Amino acid sequence: MKGKVLFVAGLATGYVLGTRAGRKRYEQIKSGWEKIWNTEPVQKQVAKVEGFAKARVSEVPKVLASGAKKVVTTLASDATPGEKLDSTISAAKTTADELDDVSERGAASGDASSSTKRTK
Repeated sequence: MKGKVLFVAGLATGYVLGTRAGRKRYEQIKSGWEKIWNTEPVQKQVAKVEGFAKARVSEVPKVLASGAKKVVTTLASDATPGEKLDSTISAAKTTADELDDVSERGAASGDASSSTKRTK
């Protein structure tokens, strides 16, 4: 509840400060952002991310479905709760690693920057 109150207070503060700055300042900020957004280096990175997403988006649901199937199979088994927990954690880690592999294949093919790779 405290988090919600702080969130609403933050929104209210932002609104008040934003209205005091006025429309002119908003337009200045928006104009500056658009100048940066439309620069060649930024657009090159946007194109890389779009290419990666288009190339790899079909693989992600397959990996997630496979991971979910492993978890459901584990939970439906006759194993002890501890064994189920261990198997579920293992399945989640395997799924995360498979998602990393999808990401790395995209980075290796030049579709996205490898600087976003998750460390294990």
